[in-house]
Amino acid sequence: MTDYTQILNEEQRAAVMAGEGPLLVLAAAGTGKTHTLVYRVAYLIENGVNPGSILLLTFTNRAAREMLERARIVCGDAVGSVWSGTFHHICNRMLRRFSERVGYPNDFSILDRDDSRSLIDQCVKNLNLTSKDFPKKDVLASLFSNAASRNVPVEEVIEASLDSLKVDIDDIVRVAEAYAARKVEVRAMDFDDLLLNGLRLISEHKEIREHYQERFAHILVDEYQDTNGPQSQLVDLLAAKCRNIMAVGDDFQCIYSWRGADFRNIMEFPKRYPDCTVIKLEQNYRSVPEILSVANTCIAGNPEQFQKVLRATRPARVKPRTMYLRDGQEQAEAVIRMINRYHADGCPYSDMAILYRAHFHSIELQVALGRMGIPHRITSGLGVFEQAHVKDVLAFLRVCTQPGDSISFSRLLGMLRGVGPKTVEAWWSKLGGHFDSANPAHRAALINLMRPAIAEAWRPVNDALTAYHEENLGTNGGAAIRLFYETFYEVYMARTYESPERRAEDIQELESQISKASNVVAFLSDVALLTNVDHQYARRERGEDDDAVQLSTVHQAKGLEWPVVFVIWAVEGMFPSGRTMEESGGDAEERRLFYVAVTRARDELVLLAPELRTTRDGGYFFCKPSRFIKELPRHLITETYGRRF
Repeated sequence: MTDYTQILNEEQRAAVMAGEGPLLVLAAAGTGKTHTLVYRVAYLIENGVNPGSILLLTFTNRAAREMLERARIVCGDAVGSVWSGTFHHICNRMLRRFSERVGYPNDFSILDRDDSRSLIDQCVKNLNLTSKDFPKKDVLASLFSNAASRNVPVEEVIEASLDSLKVDIDDIVRVAEAYAARKVEVRAMDFDDLLLNGLRLISEHKEIREHYQERFAHILVDEYQDTNGPQSQLVDLLAAKCRNIMAVGDDFQCIYSWRGADFRNIMEFPKRYPDCTVIKLEQNYRSVPEILSVANTCIAGNPEQFQKVLRATRPARVKPRTMYLRDGQEQAEAVIRMINRYHADGCPYSDMAILYRAHFHSIELQVALGRMGIPHRITSGLGVFEQAHVKDVLAFLRVCTQPGDSISFSRLLGMLRGVGPKTVEAWWSKLGGHFDSANPAHRAALINLMRPAIAEAWRPVNDALTAYHEENLGTNGGAAIRLFYETFYEVYMARTYESPERRAEDIQELESQISKASNVVAFLSDVALLTNVDHQYARRERGEDDDAVQLSTVHQAKGLEWPVVFVIWAVEGMFPSGRTMEESGGDAEERRLFYVAVTRARDELVLLAPELRTTRDGGYFFCKPSRFIKELPRHLITETYGRRF
């Protein structure tokens, strides 16, 4: 029998060795949440619980495998019988046995991302929805998934998402209905169907519900604060008989409401289970006490939460640094100087991370890191300049400036509905393998190759090309981008890509950054050099060049940690996000996000707050330091002004 007194602290032991009944474990950042779950599984098995009656729900199958591998070391191969995996994995397992009850054969197929989008596209074509404003398959798929994660009719999520398009909501509902019917016809479920049909199976069929309620004597849920409505409902149904549910999470780190996570699930757990035991894990093994003091102070500003105070186990080091700088350029220079200093002192690049609220905040820094040859990689795998919407805008600028660029020509013309690669290739050939957008005759020749409807759709782009040359926008790239965006690209982006609001912010920042270059050609050269350098970092995937500074949004950094963390653009309107602050509960979620950013740092934390931000016309507007910085007592941080540090 394992001696848990030698392995776990008092708080962890209380969670691991808890008796029967519902249990809410509030595991603050860095307090050993995974460690606690692993030993809870081991404890149950060592105390006679049948491993096959334990259900362990996680948000990645990898997390489940790693937990069970660690539990196997403690209590042997018996853990192999534990039911473990993601909600979708477990639902798939149940559906393979009982899917006829929800209208599918047991050998149903699972659609991957591309398959589901192709099926949606077929439905749109079958319904003859040919309006130029009608959303493309990626946007429709995102809408349907958003509705599914909230278990609400698709009508409820359409208006807020598509307000920039002139689209009949009823037409989108028809596509959703056709898509649902088509999936049944081809005997296939998409990813969201696995969860919703699993929930239907349990909620609508008493004998199946009772079967699984009898089977699962103990249910453990990891990252409970990230569950959405259907996931929480499924857990409550499965645990209704045994009531041995262990929900492990941290309300301080509930930051995914935008993708369906429901903060109420964890906050109202004691209401749904009045007899539950609440255990708080507050002993932090990750960060030095100075960083934890900042984290505790920041999150205390959220009154509607389970109050917790992180306690350090590590010795004191240095206070977090807050740097007040002139603008984004000075911020980039300061970060680079500090990276070089840390690296010269023996800190590997891979031990440093630069975190930001949104991807577009990092554009200026990505360019600066590339120029200085500092190895870096982006969490998403794509730098800003490699993302589809940014590449679209850059294609427009390249067509303006590079007559022989067939790739950009093809990308730009491919944005027209009904124009495919073969058509573009034929046009390019008829134009002599050359398109000089500065030449009115060339612009007219291209229009003459088009059918009237396509020529009409192209007209705004043609006008933007004309204005670029006649109004000398080569030295005012921001105005060129804005003209292209407002007259053509805004509508195209809204019907083509998910999250158009976020993408619009990227484009606005692109306008600001291009205004700093001497001209458009010089900016495009910088971008080309940067993206070619970025491709060198792809060698990391082959086990090379692992030593690189990590760039990440805070959302993507959750669950990760580094010895040194920089948080850039810690100013009002950026962190916290101005758009989120306009929403109900926005301040609370942004505060949780800042808490997550701070608690990624193990040894040293640097918060950077520029005073000025460049506008797309080359001007500036003033930024106030983030409220999360201004609220900190001065004795908790070291403050510096300008690049002197």
